[in-house]
Amino acid sequence: MGLFDRFTKAKKESLDKGLLKTKETVLQKITRAVVGKTQVDDSVLDDLEEILISSDVGVDTTLKIIDRLQERVVRDKFITTKELNGLLREEISNLLAENEKGETLTFDLPESSNPHVIMVVGVNGVGKTTTIGKLAYKYKQAGKSVMLGAADTFRAAAIEQLVIWAERVEVPIVKQQMGSDPASVAFDTLTRAKKTGVDVVIIDTAGRLHNKINLMTELSKIKSVMKKVVPDAPHEVLLVLDGSTGQNAFEQAKQFTKATEVSALAITKLDGTAKGGVVIGVSDQFSIPVKYIGVGEGIDDLLVFNRIDFVDSLFL
Repeated sequence: MGLFDRFTKAKKESLDKGLLKTKETVLQKITRAVVGKTQVDDSVLDDLEEILISSDVGVDTTLKIIDRLQERVVRDKFITTKELNGLLREEISNLLAENEKGETLTFDLPESSNPHVIMVVGVNGVGKTTTIGKLAYKYKQAGKSVMLGAADTFRAAAIEQLVIWAERVEVPIVKQQMGSDPASVAFDTLTRAKKTGVDVVIIDTAGRLHNKINLMTELSKIKSVMKKVVPDAPHEVLLVLDGSTGQNAFEQAKQFTKATEVSALAITKLDGTAKGGVVIGVSDQFSIPVKYIGVGEGIDDLLVFNRIDFVDSLFL
Protein backbone atom coordinates (compact mmCIF):
# COMPACT_ATOMS: atom_id res chain seq x y z
CA MET A 1 0.00 0.00 0.00
CA GLY A 2 1.48 3.36 -1.10
CA LEU A 3 1.57 6.62 0.84
CA PHE A 4 -1.44 8.03 -1.06
CA ASP A 5 -3.46 4.86 -0.41
CA ARG A 6 -2.64 4.97 3.30
CA PHE A 7 -3.63 8.65 3.45
CA THR A 8 -6.91 7.95 1.64
CA LYS A 9 -7.70 5.01 3.93
CA ALA A 10 -6.95 7.07 7.07
CA LYS A 11 -9.16 9.91 5.81
CA LYS A 12 -12.03 7.49 5.09
CA GLU A 13 -11.69 5.90 8.52
CA SER A 14 -11.79 9.34 10.13
CA LEU A 15 -14.90 10.22 8.14
CA ASP A 16 -16.64 6.92 9.01
CA LYS A 17 -15.89 7.43 12.69
CA GLY A 18 -17.04 11.06 12.62
CA LEU A 19 -20.38 10.23 10.99
CA LEU A 20 -21.04 7.11 13.03
CA LYS A 21 -23.79 8.61 15.24
CA THR A 22 -25.72 9.92 12.25
CA LYS A 23 -25.26 6.67 10.34
CA GLU A 24 -26.42 4.48 13.23
CA THR A 25 -29.50 6.64 13.80
CA VAL A 26 -30.51 6.85 10.13
CA LEU A 27 -29.86 3.20 9.26
CA GLN A 28 -31.62 1.91 12.37
CA LYS A 29 -34.70 3.97 11.53
CA ILE A 30 -34.67 2.83 7.89
CA THR A 31 -34.29 -0.81 8.97
CA ARG A 32 -37.32 -0.49 11.26
CA ALA A 33 -39.31 1.25 8.50
CA VAL A 34 -38.82 -1.58 5.98
CA VAL A 35 -39.04 -4.56 8.32
CA GLY A 36 -41.40 -7.15 6.85
CA LYS A 37 -41.62 -5.29 3.53
CA THR A 38 -40.05 -6.33 0.24
CA GLN A 39 -41.03 -3.40 -1.99
CA VAL A 40 -40.52 0.35 -1.76
CA ASP A 41 -44.02 1.79 -1.75
CA ASP A 42 -45.76 4.97 -0.56
CA SER A 43 -45.75 3.88 3.08
CA VAL A 44 -41.97 3.23 2.98
CA LEU A 45 -41.38 6.63 1.36
CA ASP A 46 -43.60 8.32 3.98
CA ASP A 47 -41.51 6.74 6.75
CA LEU A 48 -38.31 7.73 4.96
CA GLU A 49 -39.52 11.31 4.73
CA GLU A 50 -39.92 11.40 8.52
CA ILE A 51 -36.48 9.85 9.02
CA LEU A 52 -34.70 12.41 6.82
CA ILE A 53 -36.49 15.36 8.40
CA SER A 54 -35.66 14.11 11.90
CA SER A 55 -31.99 13.84 10.81
CA ASP A 56 -32.05 17.58 10.02
CA VAL A 57 -31.88 17.22 6.26
CA GLY A 58 -34.57 19.90 6.18
CA VAL A 59 -38.15 19.75 4.89
CA ASP A 60 -37.56 21.22 1.41
CA THR A 61 -34.51 19.07 0.68
CA THR A 62 -36.22 15.97 2.05
CA LEU A 63 -39.22 16.51 -0.24
CA LYS A 64 -36.84 16.91 -3.17
CA ILE A 65 -35.17 13.57 -2.35
CA ILE A 66 -38.53 11.79 -1.85
CA ASP A 67 -39.83 13.17 -5.17
CA ARG A 68 -36.78 11.79 -6.96
CA LEU A 69 -37.22 8.41 -5.31
CA GLN A 70 -40.90 8.36 -6.29
CA GLU A 71 -39.91 9.02 -9.90
CA ARG A 72 -37.55 6.05 -9.73
CA VAL A 73 -40.27 3.83 -8.28
CA VAL A 74 -42.68 4.81 -11.05
CA ARG A 75 -40.06 4.36 -13.76
CA ASP A 76 -38.57 1.08 -12.52
CA LYS A 77 -41.96 -0.36 -11.43
CA PHE A 78 -40.57 -2.64 -8.70
CA ILE A 79 -37.81 -1.56 -6.32
CA THR A 80 -36.97 -3.82 -3.40
CA THR A 81 -36.30 -2.49 0.07
CA LYS A 82 -32.78 -3.94 -0.23
CA GLU A 83 -32.12 -1.44 -3.00
CA LEU A 84 -33.28 1.55 -0.93
CA ASN A 85 -29.91 2.49 0.61
CA GLY A 86 -28.27 2.40 -2.80
CA LEU A 87 -30.94 4.66 -4.28
CA LEU A 88 -30.60 7.09 -1.38
CA ARG A 89 -26.84 7.24 -1.86
CA GLU A 90 -27.26 7.92 -5.55
CA GLU A 91 -29.94 10.61 -5.25
CA ILE A 92 -28.27 12.46 -2.35
CA SER A 93 -24.92 12.36 -4.16
CA ASN A 94 -26.58 13.79 -7.27
CA LEU A 95 -28.20 16.51 -5.19
CA LEU A 96 -24.88 17.52 -3.64
CA ALA A 97 -23.21 17.47 -7.07
CA GLU A 98 -25.56 20.23 -8.24
CA ASN A 99 -23.82 22.71 -5.91
CA GLU A 100 -20.27 21.55 -6.49
CA LYS A 101 -17.83 24.01 -7.98
CA GLY A 102 -15.04 21.55 -8.60
CA GLU A 103 -13.82 19.25 -5.84
CA THR A 104 -10.77 20.46 -3.95
CA LEU A 105 -8.29 17.60 -4.09
CA THR A 106 -5.22 19.66 -3.25
CA PHE A 107 -4.43 23.05 -1.76
CA ASP A 108 -2.99 24.43 -4.99
CA LEU A 109 -3.74 28.11 -5.47
CA PRO A 110 -4.81 30.11 -8.52
CA GLU A 111 -1.83 31.81 -10.16
CA SER A 112 -3.59 35.17 -9.87
CA SER A 113 -3.70 34.97 -6.05
CA ASN A 114 -1.23 37.35 -4.49
CA PRO A 115 -1.95 36.43 -1.75
CA HIS A 116 -4.99 34.11 -1.70
CA VAL A 117 -7.39 35.67 0.82
CA ILE A 118 -9.99 33.69 2.78
CA MET A 119 -12.46 35.58 4.95
CA VAL A 120 -14.03 33.32 7.58
CA VAL A 121 -17.48 34.13 8.99
CA GLY A 122 -19.78 32.44 11.49
CA VAL A 123 -21.28 32.96 14.94
CA ASN A 124 -19.27 32.52 18.11
CA GLY A 125 -19.03 28.96 19.37
CA VAL A 126 -19.34 27.11 16.05
CA GLY A 127 -15.65 26.20 15.90
CA LYS A 128 -14.59 29.12 13.71
CA THR A 129 -11.20 29.69 15.32
CA THR A 130 -10.44 25.97 15.41
CA THR A 131 -11.38 25.67 11.74
CA ILE A 132 -9.05 28.56 10.86
CA GLY A 133 -6.19 26.90 12.75
CA LYS A 134 -6.75 23.52 11.10
CA LEU A 135 -7.10 25.13 7.68
CA ALA A 136 -3.83 26.99 8.19
CA TYR A 137 -2.20 23.68 9.10
CA LYS A 138 -3.53 22.04 5.90
CA TYR A 139 -2.18 24.82 3.70
CA LYS A 140 1.15 24.70 5.50
CA GLN A 141 1.31 20.91 5.03
CA ALA A 142 0.74 21.56 1.32
CA GLY A 143 3.85 23.75 1.28
CA LYS A 144 2.12 27.15 1.38
CA SER A 145 3.07 30.05 3.62
CA VAL A 146 0.14 31.26 5.72
CA MET A 147 -0.68 34.37 7.75
CA LEU A 148 -3.66 34.84 10.07
CA GLY A 149 -5.54 38.07 10.75
CA ALA A 150 -7.40 38.46 14.06
CA ALA A 151 -10.21 40.75 12.87
CA ASP A 152 -12.69 39.53 15.50
CA THR A 153 -11.72 42.38 17.80
CA PHE A 154 -14.92 42.39 19.85
CA ARG A 155 -13.86 39.49 22.08
CA ALA A 156 -10.47 39.26 23.75
CA ALA A 157 -10.91 35.49 23.86
CA ALA A 158 -11.20 35.33 20.06
CA ILE A 159 -7.84 37.05 19.63
CA GLU A 160 -6.20 34.91 22.31
CA GLN A 161 -7.53 31.66 20.81
CA LEU A 162 -6.29 32.58 17.35
CA VAL A 163 -2.86 33.44 18.77
CA ILE A 164 -2.72 29.98 20.37
CA TRP A 165 -3.53 28.36 17.03
CA ALA A 166 -0.97 30.51 15.20
CA GLU A 167 1.69 29.39 17.67
CA ARG A 168 0.61 25.77 17.41
CA VAL A 169 0.72 25.74 13.62
CA GLU A 170 3.76 28.06 13.60
CA VAL A 171 2.35 30.72 11.31
CA PRO A 172 2.49 34.54 11.79
CA ILE A 173 -0.54 36.44 13.01
CA VAL A 174 -1.50 40.10 12.79
CA LYS A 175 -3.54 41.43 15.71
CA GLN A 176 -4.45 44.64 17.46
CA GLN A 177 -6.03 45.48 20.78
CA MET A 178 -9.55 44.38 21.63
CA GLY A 179 -12.03 46.97 20.32
CA SER A 180 -9.86 47.95 17.37
CA ASP A 181 -11.39 48.47 13.95
CA PRO A 182 -11.69 45.00 12.32
CA ALA A 183 -11.14 46.49 8.85
CA SER A 184 -7.87 48.02 10.07
CA VAL A 185 -6.67 44.56 11.16
CA ALA A 186 -7.59 43.13 7.76
CA PHE A 187 -5.76 45.97 5.99
CA ASP A 188 -2.62 45.50 8.08
CA THR A 189 -2.69 41.72 7.56
CA LEU A 190 -2.95 41.92 3.77
CA THR A 191 -0.35 44.69 3.58
CA ARG A 192 2.14 42.66 5.59
CA ALA A 193 1.32 39.46 3.70
CA LYS A 194 1.85 41.14 0.33
CA LYS A 195 5.11 42.73 1.49
CA THR A 196 6.50 39.41 2.75
CA GLY A 197 5.19 37.26 -0.13
CA VAL A 198 2.79 35.11 1.91
CA ASP A 199 0.72 32.64 -0.13
CA VAL A 200 -2.48 32.44 1.95
CA VAL A 201 -4.15 34.90 4.31
CA ILE A 202 -7.01 33.75 6.55
CA ILE A 203 -9.02 36.52 8.19
CA ASP A 204 -11.20 35.84 11.23
CA THR A 205 -14.29 38.04 11.67
CA ALA A 206 -16.73 38.71 14.48
CA GLY A 207 -19.70 36.37 14.82
CA ARG A 208 -22.44 38.65 16.05
CA LEU A 209 -25.96 38.14 14.74
CA HIS A 210 -27.97 40.22 17.18
CA ASN A 211 -27.75 43.26 14.91
CA LYS A 212 -27.85 42.15 11.29
CA ILE A 213 -27.37 45.68 9.90
CA ASN A 214 -24.14 46.14 11.85
CA LEU A 215 -22.95 42.69 10.72
CA MET A 216 -23.60 43.51 7.06
CA THR A 217 -21.91 46.92 7.37
CA GLU A 218 -18.89 45.48 9.15
CA LEU A 219 -18.33 42.64 6.66
CA SER A 220 -18.80 45.02 3.71
CA LYS A 221 -16.25 47.43 5.21
CA ILE A 222 -13.70 44.63 5.75
CA LYS A 223 -14.10 43.48 2.14
CA SER A 224 -13.85 47.03 0.83
CA VAL A 225 -10.64 47.71 2.76
CA MET A 226 -9.13 44.39 1.62
CA LYS A 227 -9.62 45.43 -2.01
CA LYS A 228 -7.40 48.46 -1.47
CA VAL A 229 -4.50 46.06 -0.96
CA VAL A 230 -5.56 43.04 -3.04
CA PRO A 231 -8.15 44.21 -5.62
CA ASP A 232 -9.92 40.85 -6.02
CA ALA A 233 -9.94 39.95 -2.30
CA PRO A 234 -11.45 38.07 -0.63
CA HIS A 235 -11.12 35.12 -2.97
CA GLU A 236 -13.22 32.96 -0.65
CA VAL A 237 -15.83 33.70 2.02
CA LEU A 238 -16.04 30.58 4.18
CA LEU A 239 -19.07 30.23 6.47
CA VAL A 240 -18.49 27.95 9.45
CA LEU A 241 -21.57 26.19 10.85
CA ASP A 242 -21.92 23.86 13.84
CA GLY A 243 -23.47 20.64 12.53
CA SER A 244 -24.69 19.65 15.98
CA THR A 245 -27.11 22.60 16.10
CA GLY A 246 -29.31 21.12 13.38
CA GLN A 247 -32.00 23.55 12.25
CA ASN A 248 -30.22 26.47 13.93
CA ALA A 249 -27.46 26.05 11.36
CA PHE A 250 -30.02 26.78 8.62
CA GLU A 251 -30.97 30.06 10.33
CA GLN A 252 -27.32 31.09 10.68
CA ALA A 253 -26.72 30.31 7.00
CA LYS A 254 -29.76 32.39 6.11
CA GLN A 255 -28.51 35.44 8.02
CA PHE A 256 -24.91 35.27 6.83
CA THR A 257 -25.85 34.75 3.18
CA LYS A 258 -27.95 37.91 3.49
CA ALA A 259 -25.04 39.80 5.06
CA THR A 260 -22.34 38.78 2.59
CA GLU A 261 -21.66 36.62 -0.45
CA VAL A 262 -20.71 33.22 1.00
CA SER A 263 -18.76 31.01 -1.43
CA ALA A 264 -18.21 27.85 0.64
CA LEU A 265 -19.26 26.08 3.84
CA ALA A 266 -17.34 24.36 6.62
CA ILE A 267 -19.57 22.24 8.84
CA THR A 268 -18.03 21.30 12.19
CA LYS A 269 -18.64 18.99 15.16
CA LEU A 270 -20.24 16.21 13.13
CA ASP A 271 -18.53 13.59 15.28
CA GLY A 272 -20.65 14.43 18.31
CA THR A 273 -24.08 14.47 16.73
CA ALA A 274 -26.70 12.42 14.90
CA LYS A 275 -27.66 15.53 12.91
CA GLY A 276 -25.24 14.98 10.02
CA GLY A 277 -28.10 15.41 7.56
CA VAL A 278 -27.65 19.16 7.96
CA VAL A 279 -24.71 18.90 5.54
CA ILE A 280 -27.10 17.84 2.78
CA GLY A 281 -29.84 20.33 3.59
CA VAL A 282 -27.76 23.48 4.03
CA SER A 283 -25.80 22.92 0.83
CA ASP A 284 -28.99 22.28 -1.13
CA GLN A 285 -31.12 25.08 0.29
CA PHE A 286 -28.49 27.79 -0.10
CA SER A 287 -26.83 26.45 -3.28
CA ILE A 288 -23.42 26.72 -1.63
CA PRO A 289 -20.86 23.90 -1.80
CA VAL A 290 -19.65 22.24 1.39
CA LYS A 291 -15.87 22.49 1.23
CA TYR A 292 -14.78 21.14 4.64
CA ILE A 293 -16.30 19.06 7.42
CA GLY A 294 -15.03 18.72 10.98
CA VAL A 295 -15.15 15.19 12.36
CA GLY A 296 -13.02 15.39 15.51
CA GLU A 297 -10.77 17.39 17.79
CA GLY A 298 -7.46 16.43 16.16
CA ILE A 299 -5.56 18.84 13.95
CA ASP A 300 -6.10 16.47 11.00
CA ASP A 301 -9.85 16.15 11.60
CA LEU A 302 -10.88 18.95 9.25
CA LEU A 303 -11.55 17.00 6.05
CA VAL A 304 -11.96 18.21 2.50
CA PHE A 305 -15.58 17.32 1.72
CA ASN A 306 -16.13 14.56 -0.82
CA ARG A 307 -19.80 13.87 -1.56
CA ILE A 308 -19.21 10.25 -2.65
CA ASP A 309 -17.29 9.39 0.51
CA PHE A 310 -19.87 11.26 2.61
CA VAL A 311 -22.91 9.36 1.35
CA ASP A 312 -21.01 6.08 1.40
CA SER A 313 -20.17 6.65 5.09
CA LEU A 314 -23.85 7.24 5.84
CA PHE A 315 -25.45 4.41 3.86
CA LEU A 316 -22.86 1.63 3.45
